[in-house]
Amino acid sequence: MSQFSRFLVIGSGSIAKRHIANLRQLFAPAQVACVSASGRELQVEDVGADVLRFASIQEALATKPDFAVIASPAPWHIEHASLLVAQGIPVLIEKPIADSLERLSGLRDLLIDRESIIDVAYNLRYMGSAVAFKALLDEGRVGAVRSVSVDVGQYLPDWRPASDYRKNVSARRALGGGVLLELSHELDYIGWLFGRFETAYCVARNSGALEVDVEDTVDALLVRNDGLVANVHMDFLQRAPVRTCKVVGQSGTLVWDILNNRISLHSAKDQQSVLFDDPNYDRNNMYMDQLRHFAKVAMGVARPAVGIADALETLHLIEAMKRSAAAGQVVAIGGIQA
Repeated sequence: MSQFSRFLVIGSGSIAKRHIANLRQLFAPAQVACVSASGRELQVEDVGADVLRFASIQEALATKPDFAVIASPAPWHIEHASLLVAQGIPVLIEKPIADSLERLSGLRDLLIDRESIIDVAYNLRYMGSAVAFKALLDEGRVGAVRSVSVDVGQYLPDWRPASDYRKNVSARRALGGGVLLELSHELDYIGWLFGRFETAYCVARNSGALEVDVEDTVDALLVRNDGLVANVHMDFLQRAPVRTCKVVGQSGTLVWDILNNRISLHSAKDQQSVLFDDPNYDRNNMYMDQLRHFAKVAMGVARPAVGIADALETLHLIEAMKRSAAAGQVVAIGGIQA
């Protein structure tokens, strides 16, 4: 990986800063450059003294970066990514790939044509417990899967207490906020672990408790062709953070506790065993492993971990859930067209 000499990060928010720090750590002495997603002039205090600052994406492109990380707000992901891939520059796009299927209009063919150099940053797939959980399901540890329950929530003002949460991306519709887009890691891993679901029934609502213009609570039922049901709850309201996936199988129940990086198996009444437990895991390792893999994608020696097809499946699911919530009825996920 020593062949890399320069990288570009688009965006200057918290996730952009994480990528900048990780790129500098993994690929020193390669140069990291940054351009603001909004076009504003970046200052040293925004990204650090050792990061090159460009006034525009076009100016940054003239330096021919080896690859780029798109860490702008979701409504701008496709616009920014298309500028780069059109010039053959590999891109790691922060999740979700876009805030709507409409954003793909006119650009979908370009993205599909360049799919070998596009990866979408659903970094949760790199977590050790995620890999172990998938392996347990793939080997049929609990037999035939009968039901799936996903629960994710955290009080939004606690996410980044140093800033006004109402001004952050998560809280603003214009920037791609709301639980469906911001917590779409869960919707990505549902597809990764259990395949495609065919219909969605969703209730999405704004409780009024947070002074935001996005949905802060979602409850949904996703149904697969074989009748498997996934019950999904997502919110910005829970004071005690939770992030779990429970799988009820024919011969036992698996519980993936993501916050505690633990997997437990309930095989009978009062019989519980811990199959994976690493509570001291450094969560930045997910992002580091993601960059290591994407570097191989950029070199042409690995396939994207979350390619265009997977990312579009997740966006189709989000759109179906939004349509269901608006109509108050079951929606066919596969029936939505970009």
